[in-house]
Amino acid sequence: MAILGNVIKGLIDLKGVFTSEVNHTENQEKVLKNLLEKAKNTQFGKQYKFEEILESDTIEKTFSKNVPYFDYNSIDKEWWHKLHKGEENVTWPGNPSYFALSSGTTGKSSKKIPVTDEMIDAIKSSGIKQVTALSNFDLPADFFEKDIMMLGSSTDLEEKDDHLEGEISGISASNIPFWFKGYYKPGEDIAKIEDWDERVQHIAENAKSWDIGALSGIPAWIELMMQKVIEHHNLENIHEIWPNLQVYTSGGVAFGPYEKSFNALLGKPVTVIDTYLASEGYIATQVRPETDAMQLNTENGIYFEFVPMNPDYINADGSIHQDAPVFTINEVEKNKDYILIISTVSGAWRYLIGDTIEFTDVEKAEIKITGRTKFFLNTVGSQLSVNKMDDAIKSLEEKFDTLIPEYTICAKRFEDGEFYHSWYLGTDLKKDEEEVATALDNFLKDANKNYKVARSKALKGVKVQLISTDKFHDWSDKNKKKGGQVKMERVMKEEKFAEWEEFVNN
Repeated sequence: MAILGNVIKGLIDLKGVFTSEVNHTENQEKVLKNLLEKAKNTQFGKQYKFEEILESDTIEKTFSKNVPYFDYNSIDKEWWHKLHKGEENVTWPGNPSYFALSSGTTGKSSKKIPVTDEMIDAIKSSGIKQVTALSNFDLPADFFEKDIMMLGSSTDLEEKDDHLEGEISGISASNIPFWFKGYYKPGEDIAKIEDWDERVQHIAENAKSWDIGALSGIPAWIELMMQKVIEHHNLENIHEIWPNLQVYTSGGVAFGPYEKSFNALLGKPVTVIDTYLASEGYIATQVRPETDAMQLNTENGIYFEFVPMNPDYINADGSIHQDAPVFTINEVEKNKDYILIISTVSGAWRYLIGDTIEFTDVEKAEIKITGRTKFFLNTVGSQLSVNKMDDAIKSLEEKFDTLIPEYTICAKRFEDGEFYHSWYLGTDLKKDEEEVATALDNFLKDANKNYKVARSKALKGVKVQLISTDKFHDWSDKNKKKGGQVKMERVMKEEKFAEWEEFVNN
């Protein structure tokens, strides 16, 4: 009998009973006041007169009026670069204990995003919220006695001056609570291995000795890990070695494009729970099984604002115009795309995180990620967001009965002087590429009126190339590194796309 599991499940259920309905508007008002109060004597707080904002009758409106939008480049150039020169109290009191390294999906050089002790506490609190939400998923008591495989970047953080540096998944894993370490796999020694392939090899070799009940990590890298374990032990599916695997916690990217290839590695269905952990903080987590939308973590160190998604508000470099309108959480509407803006206990202020979201339930503050501001393809007026591209890929999977877990696209001018959408699809599909291109084009015409208009004017056509999925993984390895928070660029500009095509052809 799973005695310990019953105890843990009982405590989780009990916490759920005594947790009152969340008031997200009140949460956000408290978070903003707390942020302003704590940072009012920093260099940033004095520059933008946080004391005066706190005295305002409409703190949210005064805050958005007085403080400009920032993206990483602008806040680093104006403020965060001072932290690397030893200055204190720049955008948050004291100095950060960590810097999260993030090349994201945009380039080879790493951003260095401050991560304070307060942010570590906020991430832990949001993690506890995720655990207590498991009471909603009707999991058996023995699930709470199983091991949890968290596959992220290396936890062997690099020491620099008075702080540590690494990817956010490595920073988070290095700060797991002591009581969780007995459940945590692959364990500290393997998690510290920097080389991805070596780390996964160790996981495969040790897989038989673990009783994995849950997996957590970015879908592409979890898939590669499972493939390696299956291959190493000559299995049909992952459940042959981990029969008690019941939950997969996805994060970092939308799970949809990976769903079919992920399920192909399983022997039976698992519960998929979406999470949204970025280098800048733990943004949201799924708390109900009735939906795959995620609830914003409105109570834990992050204040959210929302700019309506409109190409006119976005500059060529992906930043947003300072005059772009903004809404608070009690002003948003359902099923509309918004650019996400955050202010945090790590000293990010009115910060463009780069993602676009839509609310599926305003009262519950539940959202879905719909794309990236830099991945919004509008070169010739097609206005394609990543979620529309994901839908198109899913339609191809169904039509041709295949798997397409990876893809990238560029609006490229060809030798005839005309613009085409040039797609590379990661798949084993053996089909005529023109037939696939026609199916892709037809789906997008039906699904997106702006795309249909563009196809009748400046967008001449669609070109498709079918390549091995391994090419995408090798590209990530060449430009960044495998594993961790690394994600494939869904949309590339022509200069980067030329590098990609040269890489693929060679």
